[in-house]
Amino acid sequence: MALFKSKPVMAMVASLVGTQAVAAELKPGDMAPDFTLVGSDGETYRLADYRGKQAVVLAWFPKAFTPGCTKQCTSFRADGESLKKFDVAYFTASCDTVETNRKFAESLAADYPILSDPDGKVATAYGVIGTIRRWPQRWTFYIGTDGRILEIDKEVDVAAYGVDVAKRLRALGIPERKEDR
Repeated sequence: MALFKSKPVMAMVASLVGTQAVAAELKPGDMAPDFTLVGSDGETYRLADYRGKQAVVLAWFPKAFTPGCTKQCTSFRADGESLKKFDVAYFTASCDTVETNRKFAESLAADYPILSDPDGKVATAYGVIGTIRRWPQRWTFYIGTDGRILEIDKEVDVAAYGVDVAKRLRALGIPERKEDR
């Protein structure tokens, strides 16, 4: 404990804390930060393209090819039929490179795009990373057709992820696709 009471250590900690970028924390009702990101399928996705058309699920994960992230993304694929019932565009996203996420998506046989934010600008705007934390928090953003955040899930269960997302979509009143009614 004496180590933390020393002036040099306290100054270093204060310095590190002071350099952490602190953005206003996003909350339901806020406009979701716009994004333009490349997916594992090579396509470019823009949040603005869905405004007025579809709700969006943006599910951040820390790092491709790690155990928890593999479970999370596999669950999204395995439970994809329950997600496809809803009129929603859904993505997972990380700060990995497009090439890494392409390989990751292939290894999982993902049937949805995994978005890449290698410079971390979008992740920073969403508050899932900062200057100290380089890997995104495992948070899921539910975004309405008006571009506003409906809900932010910060307690993701990676094993039941796809089913949980479908349940939340239903609870949020996201309509089912017309062909599924």
